[in-house]
Amino acid sequence: MPTASLPADLAFPSTWHALATRVLADGTIDREEARAILESPDAELPDVLAAAWRVRYRHFGNTVQLFFLMNAKSGLCPEDCGYCSQSKVSDAEIPRYNLLSAPKLLDAARLAAERQSKTFCIVISARGPSEREIDFVCGIVPEIKRQYGLNVCACLGLLSPDQARRLAAAGVDKVNHNLNTSERFYSEVCTTHTYADRVATLEACRSAGLQLCSGGIMGMGETHEDLIDMAFELRSMQVESIPLNFLNSIDGTPLEGVSRLTPRDCLRGLAMMRLVNPAAEIRIAGGREIHLGSLQPLGLYAANSIFVGDYLTTKGQLPEADYKMIEELGFVITRGAESAEPPPSLPR
Repeated sequence: MPTASLPADLAFPSTWHALATRVLADGTIDREEARAILESPDAELPDVLAAAWRVRYRHFGNTVQLFFLMNAKSGLCPEDCGYCSQSKVSDAEIPRYNLLSAPKLLDAARLAAERQSKTFCIVISARGPSEREIDFVCGIVPEIKRQYGLNVCACLGLLSPDQARRLAAAGVDKVNHNLNTSERFYSEVCTTHTYADRVATLEACRSAGLQLCSGGIMGMGETHEDLIDMAFELRSMQVESIPLNFLNSIDGTPLEGVSRLTPRDCLRGLAMMRLVNPAAEIRIAGGREIHLGSLQPLGLYAANSIFVGDYLTTKGQLPEADYKMIEELGFVITRGAESAEPPPSLPR
């Protein structure tokens, strides 16, 4: 039987695949192309994701890396970040406690290893760490690595160059400090520190030899231009790990009740981030269960990493559901690059 051709309105040009081919050849994409991804019609979304998948596959094959978050100090933060349940302007009903003990943190690291995590993320709510908190983190990191062989990422707020050097000397692999949004929009979500303060922390960590983990949040009221600004700033800083969050508008925060995203918006955001930052580890972060819903598996055609378990003050999907999702996609969990076979080439 003859093969029927696609109707004219479904016979898309090969624009997205041509874009992927160029990214694979020289790693470049411009702002207009990034904007076109975010503004692409729903009918073209499968093609956009296929283009992102080609780039993701080149760098990560069919592997997925798991990260585990531990809120080592909850609430009590003097900053006014409007999205955060732990800030001073939040009335959210969350646990509030000072720094956890070493045995509790080591027990959390054990759980991270059991859940096949590659990286254990130590987070404290603060403008920046006190000397006691820096001493504690620097003391516990070698023990976590010795007992469980995990990479360690520290998210401690604003850091000085000396604090960054101390973390590097203790064996911390990377520091998380999200840009969150563009420089233009930053003052709309936080006024107690600046975008420049965040950039300075990332620069101090880079100078200390630490890898960078920095991303942002979609859905706070930013424009497409703000998302594009953030993506290109992350590229200019050569950030190794990029978590993309989708606003979970927690009751009691200034952004309570804000909901501007569809699952397709989230997928376009992930695809844009992948094509702007082709070799970066892209992580589907907070809010994925709420905003992607049943489309979560599609996100892993652009991203190559997720958090497993709960987030800082909100519940995540059960780990068993994540394992099933990864397995049904035909993907495999990797604890690091050394355990992954180099992927065979896809047609270019």
